[in-house]
Amino acid sequence: MSDSESESEVGVEEWRTQVEKQREQKNDFFADHPQSPIPPEKREEFDGLEYFDPDPDYRVEATVTTHDQPEPVEMETTNGPNVRYLRVVTFEFEASGETQTLAGYRQESDDSQSLFVPFRDKTTGQQTYHGGRYMEFEPSRELEDGDEVVLDFNLAYSPFCAYSETFACPLPPEENWLDVVIPAGERFEG
Repeated sequence: MSDSESESEVGVEEWRTQVEKQREQKNDFFADHPQSPIPPEKREEFDGLEYFDPDPDYRVEATVTTHDQPEPVEMETTNGPNVRYLRVVTFEFEASGETQTLAGYRQESDDSQSLFVPFRDKTTGQQTYHGGRYMEFEPSRELEDGDEVVLDFNLAYSPFCAYSETFACPLPPEENWLDVVIPAGERFEG
């Protein structure tokens, strides 16, 4: 084994440990926090969320295309009025041997760099929540055309409305429906 291979393996193990730690923290929040989406009467029996095993193959390199004039996108919600987001970037990446794209959104009033990436894939409604899953992307700076970033599908999560109908959650728009299986991140069989 070469030095670069062993360094790479150490990096993967550190990443896997970090993912597992984040999952434990989320389980603790869901079990105990007053703002948990798990209804109070069901928290006693809450035994943790279900996840696909962390898989570094679902940390994908994506090329960024920015949109200088972000287009508004109306997203339907699970329970309530539509919400309006701005499509500010498009991520292009490879998954299952095919080129895929996902749009990254920001609400009009949001001045942060954080991007909302809702999506559906071939696990939706079978192994994952029927309303789709979300990722948050936190760039360290303003993204530019051609930037290479890592999208980590292992961090994909079900929205709060998967656990309680009291929440109104945006549904991924059709442009973010992937025609491939992404067996990474949070599972949901509810």
